Amino acid sequence: MERVLLARVGKKDSRAIDGYIADGGYAAWKRVVGGGLTPEQLTEEVKKSGLRGRGGAGFPTGVKWGFLPKDTKGKPIYLLCNADESEPGTFKDRLLMEEDPHQVIEGVALSAYAIKCQTAYIYIRGEFYDGARILDRALAEAYAKGFLGRNIMGSNVTLDITVHRGAGAYICGEETGLIESLEGKRGQPRIKPPFPAVHGVFGCPTIVNNVETLACVPHIVARGADWFKSIGPEKGPGPKLYCVSGHVKRPGVYEASMTITLRELIEERAGGVRDGRTLKAVIPGGSSVPIMTPGEVEECATDYEGIVAKGSMLGSGGMIVMDDTSCMVNVARFFVEFCMTESCGKCIPCRAGTAQMYTLLTRICEGTGTMDDLELLIELCGTVKETSLCGLGQTAPNPVLSTLKYFKNEYLEHIMHKRCPAGVCNMAGESAAEPAPVEVLA
Repeated sequence: MERVLLARVGKKDSRAIDGYIADGGYAAWKRVVGGGLTPEQLTEEVKKSGLRGRGGAGFPTGVKWGFLPKDTKGKPIYLLCNADESEPGTFKDRLLMEEDPHQVIEGVALSAYAIKCQTAYIYIRGEFYDGARILDRALAEAYAKGFLGRNIMGSNVTLDITVHRGAGAYICGEETGLIESLEGKRGQPRIKPPFPAVHGVFGCPTIVNNVETLACVPHIVARGADWFKSIGPEKGPGPKLYCVSGHVKRPGVYEASMTITLRELIEERAGGVRDGRTLKAVIPGGSSVPIMTPGEVEECATDYEGIVAKGSMLGSGGMIVMDDTSCMVNVARFFVEFCMTESCGKCIPCRAGTAQMYTLLTRICEGTGTMDDLELLIELCGTVKETSLCGLGQTAPNPVLSTLKYFKNEYLEHIMHKRCPAGVCNMAGESAAEPAPVEVLA
């Protein structure tokens, strides 16, 4: 398929507004502001397109906008662009912001117009210093051209967009944690309901959308919902960005329709597994989703339903590929350590449970674990999954449960024979081989 979201990436001066305008940028915004579409018509066009959120959940975007109350009781409506891309193995939003910032800004502007919002924020991950600087410069260009501000291009449309830098907390990728942080509070998730569409930032109706989701909107407005629906499967239309990293020859961001298979992404786009090794496992959607085996990868479409049918989730589209040099017990420990470190600490199951899971996995990796430890680990996974407040804790056990499902023999080798089959773990009294780096990009 043609490149859509990545069409301008790699072009000279792709960040500059003049180049964006020359390539047709802001034409959709000019049309809408000039009265070409009402907010209601724009929302219906997005609904008709079938655009689903690209941040992980895959919820229909236009339907989400429709959750806003008809009567806001005088309260303003806010749009928050979730640019807090912190999921291991995911780096597509960063690419869009750094290489084509005006596409993101136009997407924010059109979406704000659709929901009758006059103030929008781009909440960007704290570590994305360059991205924040690039977006600020692009916003200054948009204001200078009269595309933002009061009475835009002589119309009655007003919109201000502000870049807000986070402080480097993974939990702020969760929409209510993001809202708390934006309000100046500690980044911790809220109990729902009420949902942000009713009671969001500053107690006002709020829509939170991912960067890639919003970047799709200018193309829907410019080329129509039917064009968007013509790309990919019926339940997953439009272009999709996939991040592929790990043990592959060409890690990177690839654009495709959701009809592409995991095998095609790994072998044809990313060049296949490196150094002539064999594929062992794939994490298809970031660290919080269950792993998939080579047999499940074969002919598995990369749409939401296709991956769910194989027992995993598309998630953020961050695919981490592991070859036969990987120890799956150590892989589980790596991702549990990440969740333990990034836990906000608000609820005990996540705060204490992930720490205990990490301790048990460390014992097993070091050759001091017992079968009782394994039994306790499985019990802990169930408790943390069922009782944690938000998605971080609820999905933290997935790496453990899925590696146990497919590679339980490796756990047993570590416990019963004090041996790491991959030669990665430094077992008690044993000198391990140097592990091959997984090179998870973030």
